Amino acid sequence: MSFIINIIGIIVVFAIAYLCSINRKGIDFVSILLMFVIQLVITWFMLTTKIGGQFIQIVSKFFLWLIHCSMSGINFVFGDLVSLNGTPSFFMSVLMPIIFIVAFFDILTYFGILPALINGIGFVLSKLTRAPRFESFFATQVMFLGNNEALAVTRQQLNKMDDKRLLTACMVGMSCVSVGVLGGYMQLIDPKYVLVAIPLNAVGALIITSFLNPYKVSKEEDVVYNPAKSGEKRNFFDMLADSMLTGGKLALIIATMLIGFTALITASDSVLGLIHKNLSLENIFAVLFSPFAYLMGVTHSQVFTVSQFMGEKLATNEFVAMGKLHPILNKLNPHTEAVISTFLVSFCNFSTVGIILGSVKSLFNEEKTKLIAKNIWRLLVSGILVSFLTAMVVGLFVR
Repeated sequence: MSFIINIIGIIVVFAIAYLCSINRKGIDFVSILLMFVIQLVITWFMLTTKIGGQFIQIVSKFFLWLIHCSMSGINFVFGDLVSLNGTPSFFMSVLMPIIFIVAFFDILTYFGILPALINGIGFVLSKLTRAPRFESFFATQVMFLGNNEALAVTRQQLNKMDDKRLLTACMVGMSCVSVGVLGGYMQLIDPKYVLVAIPLNAVGALIITSFLNPYKVSKEEDVVYNPAKSGEKRNFFDMLADSMLTGGKLALIIATMLIGFTALITASDSVLGLIHKNLSLENIFAVLFSPFAYLMGVTHSQVFTVSQFMGEKLATNEFVAMGKLHPILNKLNPHTEAVISTFLVSFCNFSTVGIILGSVKSLFNEEKTKLIAKNIWRLLVSGILVSFLTAMVVGLFVR
């Protein structure tokens, strides 16, 4: 039954994207169908084949190794503060490892390994999906770098492009994650759902933006611009020091956001509770998202709970939602665990909209900024629909 409901849910997602389109006549349905088939193949390979399962285990073990290495440094500095009553605290076990993980991937970038990986995946993605090369490469970049970093890296080419392509880039950025936080995700939800959601989000972002903002790119325009390299390569240890500081800032920023948003939710619920004892932000979002939770194939008894997590992610961030989901994962059936876990793996929330708009304002001219500001709601719709699509595709294979 959940399989049929998921199919209906996918149709609903496509219908909403179609209705919100800037140019419905320009939609390339053949390309969209091709990309959707690619999503199905990726999910089938990663969740049902032996090779796919081995790939997930290898990557999961790699990130667990990164976390283990991180904990050696954390234990050295914080000692007994790392554990509270024998249980590692969220800050120490989930956020602090970000410092080393960011530095590790910056080392890979410094030696050209990560850029080569991004270019290779982007090339294959553009050939398979028939999407423009730049958009395919950008979708690959946001899988690894995050939204504002990808915008900064590609700003020279985006400045030369039609404004519509910048809008697509910003919508794609709503569905990304950053490699620096993957280790944290994997400690809160099943690593296989983290890893399958990343490529599905990238392809899903191309699908949804093909609905929302369709356009044709000529052969002359279908290029990826590589900025000229500076004559002198940056000192390795200077880069490493900056990278570790960046990782530390990121961990503290996430911690600050979690403290602030969690406290804000508690305060809001206290005020709403004065109106009615059952009135809270969680319950309000649960009502709003319940129809979509049902279309994800969630059982009736768990629809309300799942929709609460979906609402929390949108209003706050995915770490808040994952933190509350983690203790009850063993109470969910396999299908429900799969769809809510994959739904949460993205940066799509209200604060990300502000981050992207701020990045555009600092990197581009006023005209481009006005275009993005005018279409802010499309950025949010794009990110939400991609998360729904990813969850529903995964739901087809987990029952």
